[in-house]
Amino acid sequence: MNRMQKITLGLVLALLVAAGGYRGWQQRAAAPAGAEAKNAAPHVASDTLRFEANAPQLAFLQVKPVEAFPEVLVEPLNGRIAYDDNRTARVFSPINGRVLKIAVDAGSEVKAGDELLLLDAPDYAQAAADHAKAQADLKRKKLAFERARGLLMSSGISLRDLEAADADFHQAEAEAQRAEARLHNLQSAARLVDGRFALRAPLAGIVSERQVSSGSEVRPDAPNPLFVITDPAHLWVLIDLPERYLGKITLGQLVVAEVDAYPGESFRGKVTVISETVDTVTRRIQVRAEIDEATRRLKPEMFARVTPVADEHVTLPRIPNSALFTLGLHSFVFVEQAPGVLQRRQVVLGLQGREHSYVKEGLHAGERIVTTGALLLNSELSGND
Repeated sequence: MNRMQKITLGLVLALLVAAGGYRGWQQRAAAPAGAEAKNAAPHVASDTLRFEANAPQLAFLQVKPVEAFPEVLVEPLNGRIAYDDNRTARVFSPINGRVLKIAVDAGSEVKAGDELLLLDAPDYAQAAADHAKAQADLKRKKLAFERARGLLMSSGISLRDLEAADADFHQAEAEAQRAEARLHNLQSAARLVDGRFALRAPLAGIVSERQVSSGSEVRPDAPNPLFVITDPAHLWVLIDLPERYLGKITLGQLVVAEVDAYPGESFRGKVTVISETVDTVTRRIQVRAEIDEATRRLKPEMFARVTPVADEHVTLPRIPNSALFTLGLHSFVFVEQAPGVLQRRQVVLGLQGREHSYVKEGLHAGERIVTTGALLLNSELSGND
């Protein structure tokens, strides 16, 4: 055997040894992975899956307790949080003027009569002068009328002159009443401070909006109020009610509102107004409910999902639709019996909404169910049947 053949034979033997070693390493490396997979495999018994505590399948599941919710009549309706106009004032300036000082800001708490801003308002001085002038004119024309009546009795003047004096007196009386009403209206909204006009709060509450700045000119016909003062603990929720649900809503009925800002929380209110007309464009009926919310977390113009309640004393388990799956004609959920032990259970549903469903039979409030991953568990269970 020459030198070249020896080299070739050595290379072949080296390759065979390397291949055998690689195959043996693969077998040794695969053995632990297979053992781990065996440990992760669920134990199946009838409709129940049992996972080890460190099973990777559990990482894909979300388990939550079932919440109790008042029995509802219809699926959630579109609504909007709004000011309670019975407890809200939109403050405008009654006269033209220039803002000299602003005493409050958005978020400030005020009492009825507190100063909001100070105006340099010549119109107020004009109103006071008009009032004084009208009173003086009324006094003069009243004396003239009484003098003319006395002269008529002594034939000093004609009846025509007396009628003219009477007409002047009544005109002066009307002008005095107008000037007095104008001045009283201004004084009810403000008071003089060092000869300047101070705009006052008409009611107690929180300044929720301020749309004025120092030095700006204000006028009575401005499109927006200078301030909005309200009681934020009392709000309205305006509901767009479809025609088909009109028969299920009554005055005084309990409603439950939910907003995106506070997932999982609900706010209760009562229906106070049902509109007498149907909107010709949207084909909806405006319904108004009042909500007392002392924590002041709800804000005007928030969108809400509002659900009318059949009986506030009757509750049903409410579950997200993601927890449900169907087999044939029946609905099922997975209920956690213990950590890692999940049982498939049939349930009977009541109302089914866009996001949640209400369970009439088969489930109780407080039980823990799989809300994410139920379909995967069912596939796992079906694959082992």
